[in-house]
Amino acid sequence: MTRLELVYGPQFRAVFESLAQLRIAVFREFPYLYAGTVAYETEYLETYALSERSMGALVYDGPRLVGASTCLPLTDETDEVRAPFLAHGYDPTTVFYFGESILLPAYRGQGWGLRFFREREAHARSFGAYQLASFCAVQRPADHPLRPANYRPLDLFWGGLGYRKIPELTTTFDWPDLGQTESTPKPMLFWTKPL
Repeated sequence: MTRLELVYGPQFRAVFESLAQLRIAVFREFPYLYAGTVAYETEYLETYALSERSMGALVYDGPRLVGASTCLPLTDETDEVRAPFLAHGYDPTTVFYFGESILLPAYRGQGWGLRFFREREAHARSFGAYQLASFCAVQRPADHPLRPANYRPLDLFWGGLGYRKIPELTTTFDWPDLGQTESTPKPMLFWTKPL
């Protein structure tokens, strides 16, 4: 039976390894095609452990971590996440940033994606200080050679939750694609929703 557990701030460190392995497994899929390592993932996740207001919503099937979603104030995020907001006149102290929402394939279509957004939005609102929720998604060309024939972008799902693409809010993240050894920049587009 699946269950949801919430972790905050330093509690992330207790799940670093399992969360790192889950991120690597899910992000291997299109559109991310991410060839990650536990060492890099642990370094990335330290950002959440250091944030006093971060939260993780973790889905377990017995002892196994099968899904996760994260969030933290934009002010606690990395430079490449904050930069587009600063460049376009947003006050970063009013933005709550939503990291990944990931599920192993067998657990999709069961309502966890919606639950992840509801939990994160409620957490952000609980502080009474944030006006905007935001996340970003990688942009791959429609004719990408590794795009599966049955691939469906999540744009309709996100739009149905009230999120909108903000074309001027873009950044790049670097990672090695599957089959590559060198990291290359990937364009990322931000979506936002008033809280």
